[in-house]
Amino acid sequence: MNRASVSVCLFLALMVGGGIFLQAGTVASAPPPPSLDEQEARAILLEIDDLWRATSSQGTVRMQVKTANYTRTMRMEMWSKGKDKSLVRIISPLKEKDTASLKTGNTMYTYLPKTDRTIRLTSSMMMSSWMGSHFTNDDLVKESRLAEDYEPRLSFKGKREGREIIEFTLQPHPDAAVVWGRIVMTVTAQGHLPLLATYFDEDNVLARTIYFSEVKNMGGRLLPALLKVVPADKPGEYTELVYESLRFDLDLPESLFSLLELRRR
Repeated sequence: MNRASVSVCLFLALMVGGGIFLQAGTVASAPPPPSLDEQEARAILLEIDDLWRATSSQGTVRMQVKTANYTRTMRMEMWSKGKDKSLVRIISPLKEKDTASLKTGNTMYTYLPKTDRTIRLTSSMMMSSWMGSHFTNDDLVKESRLAEDYEPRLSFKGKREGREIIEFTLQPHPDAAVVWGRIVMTVTAQGHLPLLATYFDEDNVLARTIYFSEVKNMGGRLLPALLKVVPADKPGEYTELVYESLRFDLDLPESLFSLLELRRR
């Protein structure tokens, strides 16, 4: 989730002042073509962006959150349509049952059944914890395809710890509305399944690491079924997401992603 979802198109503008000429009147030169390493890194990034993506999806997830103060486990049902609509509803435990989050475009709502309140999240609430986990509300809203916001560069290709891997580094485009200063991703050389993703803040300080494991066939695709998020500044804490079931390309109605459905118990 947010994805806790973990999403794509590259556009580098050449025009200055809205025209194809530089201020001196000379014709702007085209950027150099990407190298083979850059092309490979972008192709892999596109594969990863589409790994969990489909026209729609439905699944159940178990989330365990461990902090310095508590350990809690929740089960949730999740639906998505395209990259702009998602609905997450807690199934258990009973005291949190029917608490739900709805994302439509860049807007996010939370429904609290105990008080029968629907809250539209403001910008000041976006960096708050989602469902008490180490994901933020912003993670769910900004689950855009990575290749839209970042430029990938191949940084390593070969054997590491006995496994053939490919590592590439994502640098944000200058105008991208993102919070990460750099992301380093490691994937298997065969199949390009993600193994590790490290996130650095704007000061190039490690902020969190996501580990991917337990590859399974889910919905006809080979996917890591376990995602573990470890914050760098909170030793011993983590959030684990375990996909219990996952289906793709379902005929989901638009009405499923509505405030009325958000409040349904």
